[in-house]
Amino acid sequence: MFQDRLQAILVPAIQAAFQRRFSASPSADQLAFQPTRPEFEGDITINVFPFLKLTGKGPEQVATAIGEHLVAEVPVVERFNVIKGFLNIVIADRYWLDFLAEAATQDLLALAPTGKRVMVEYASPNTNKPLHLGHLRNIFLGWSVSRILEASGNEVVKVQVINDRGIHICKSMLAWQRFGNGETPVSSGLKGDKLVGKYYVEFDKAYRAQTDALVAEGKTKDEAEKQAPILLEAQDMLRKWEANDPEVRSLWATMNGWVYDGFNATYARIGVGFDKNYYESQTYVLGKNDVLEGLKKGVFYEKDGAVWVDNTAEGLDEKVLLRRDGTSVYMTQDIGTAIERFREYPDLRQLIYTVGNEQDYHFKTLFIILKKLGFPWAGELFHLSYGMVDLPSGKMKSREGTVVDADDLIEEVVGEARRTGEQLSKLDEFNDAERTALFEMIGQAALKYFLLKVDPRKRMLFDPAASIDLQGHTGPFIQYTYARIRSLLRKADVAKGTSSFEPTGMEALLPEERTVLKHLHQFPGVLNDAAAKLDPAALANHTYETVKAYNAFYQAVPVLKEMDPGKRAFRLAMSGAVAAATKKAMWCLGIEVPERM
Repeated sequence: MFQDRLQAILVPAIQAAFQRRFSASPSADQLAFQPTRPEFEGDITINVFPFLKLTGKGPEQVATAIGEHLVAEVPVVERFNVIKGFLNIVIADRYWLDFLAEAATQDLLALAPTGKRVMVEYASPNTNKPLHLGHLRNIFLGWSVSRILEASGNEVVKVQVINDRGIHICKSMLAWQRFGNGETPVSSGLKGDKLVGKYYVEFDKAYRAQTDALVAEGKTKDEAEKQAPILLEAQDMLRKWEANDPEVRSLWATMNGWVYDGFNATYARIGVGFDKNYYESQTYVLGKNDVLEGLKKGVFYEKDGAVWVDNTAEGLDEKVLLRRDGTSVYMTQDIGTAIERFREYPDLRQLIYTVGNEQDYHFKTLFIILKKLGFPWAGELFHLSYGMVDLPSGKMKSREGTVVDADDLIEEVVGEARRTGEQLSKLDEFNDAERTALFEMIGQAALKYFLLKVDPRKRMLFDPAASIDLQGHTGPFIQYTYARIRSLLRKADVAKGTSSFEPTGMEALLPEERTVLKHLHQFPGVLNDAAAKLDPAALANHTYETVKAYNAFYQAVPVLKEMDPGKRAFRLAMSGAVAAATKKAMWCLGIEVPERM
């Protein structure tokens, strides 16, 4: 990896400098490198404050001594400057030129296989309603983390848990029985998930009407909510489902089938998928025996006929795992499902749950319980927690009027892309099918990038119109830059997107060229860091900074009009490397890039 190669040059040289000047040397892992801040001259910065005790000298004296040694002994170090206790190192142009010459012939983001298998869980929809905006942030995070891990050399197993049982499912089923008149996705023209979601809303309307009527008759609100006839019928339907009643099970399978067709249509449109589906109707029976085994071993305890775990020592609380009647809670089945997955994939090294931050406490508890049960892999569980997504007030409410429907949101953003594209009037060479495909690609890039560029842990505001801005911090801006480079390379007749050049004939780099090369040089390290931290935002933002630097270069420096053959070849090679890195980075984010735009 290029970043590692530069550090491999600098680390021993810096250690030698310490040894020679101060008769003591820090270990390699004590030396932390960071990009030099833009307001200072330099490429790499080292903070020397941690080594003052080692040397017994002041920060500027230490930094100056190390800098002088590097300039004298290391050919790639051209000069340095010291700002208080920070040593800013300027790397010679020859290094950057040699780097590009090598990068032009290989994948900047190709990392060696790790031999590590990782499972990423995401989506986790309910089969009583369609996907919504929150699901989209979940899905895009899970999918991009999966691809980032793949690009980093890991084998990834992508899974979803489908919540296909419970009282909420029976509510849709009962409402369809009562009010549906045999309506199907075919007869209604609705996607199956939308049709079932429609009857979930119909149940709620009927339930509210019945509770209001009971309150009017003198019942308390709490009594009315518990005694509403339609709720009692739904509870009876759930009992029949659990007893394997043939009629209820048949209706359940039919309506779930409609929902799966709807989900799969949305997944296909946004370009995501799964290697395996887990169904709650199958997993809800898991975990009970594991909890009873933990009770025998004294990991858990019994109180009032129920089985509990005490996590107060870990700063949490006591949690029931099996009720007095022997039935499970959600925690129980999550315990069993985790155990089952590691049995199913014995070589699994990590399990990542992509779930909203409202479940932070749940996963802290789950991980502690699995550690107490003695599973060695319990330390490799990770909750990829994310914040809620909001929309500007009044925008794009779903037909239900309560949640932002995923399909409606996608359609709206693609529509924004169409309106923006048609206003720019740069599509004369595109036929209708090509325009439709391009607008779909741009719209989805706008949506995905906007949701991924924000730190997953933060709550965010999604603005459909702002996400399309071709001059802003957006997916379409990155797409436009990629298309611009591809057009440039076609005009230069560079077939594969990169071209070779001879670095020995080059003179000094221009500042704009140097900035682009530094961003390219950082790509592998950014990818590795994104994989380690499970943070697509880091890769998304670095990609934006790279293409922004390239655009500044493109506006200031001639490429095709450059008369010097060596400079022209160099700039084309750099352009090709930016295009290749951008395409790979956007692939990691689940975003396509167009060849023309």
